Amino acid sequence: MHKTYVPKETDARWVLIDAEGHTLGRLATQIATLIRGKHRPDFTPNVAMGDFVVVINADKVVLTGNKLDQKVYTRYTGYQGGLKTETARVALGKHPERVIEHAVFGMLPKGRLGRALHTRLKVYSGSQHPHVAQQPVKLEIK
Repeated sequence: MHKTYVPKETDARWVLIDAEGHTLGRLATQIATLIRGKHRPDFTPNVAMGDFVVVINADKVVLTGNKLDQKVYTRYTGYQGGLKTETARVALGKHPERVIEHAVFGMLPKGRLGRALHTRLKVYSGSQHPHVAQQPVKLEIK
C-alpha cells in the first residue's frame, strides 16, 4: 500500500531576479509562476508552495509602446471626490516597487491563498536587498 504524498509549504527556496531591461508584463508572469509554484512537478493548486522571489532594480523595468503615459493606476481614498490617478511614468518615478507588485499581484489568485502568496514577493528599487542571509539563487529571466 502506497502513501499519498502531500507537499509541504516549507519546501520553498529563495530566488533573486534582476529586473533591469526586462519588460514589465513578461517579468511579472514569470514571477507569478515562481511564487505560485507552477514550475514544480509537485504543484498543488490549494497550497502556497512556491518560492520566495526577491526582485532588484525595479526602477529599471521597461514598459513598451506608449504605456508610460497611457497606463493609469487608480486608487480611492474613501472620501467623496477622492479618486486619485497617476500614470506609469509618475508611478515609476515615485515608487517603482509598487508597479511590479501591482502587475504580479493581479496574476495571483484572489482570496486567502492569494493573500498568503503576497508575502513571498520582495521588491527593491536599487541593487541592494536585505535578504543576503537567505542566500537567494540568481535566476536569469529570458
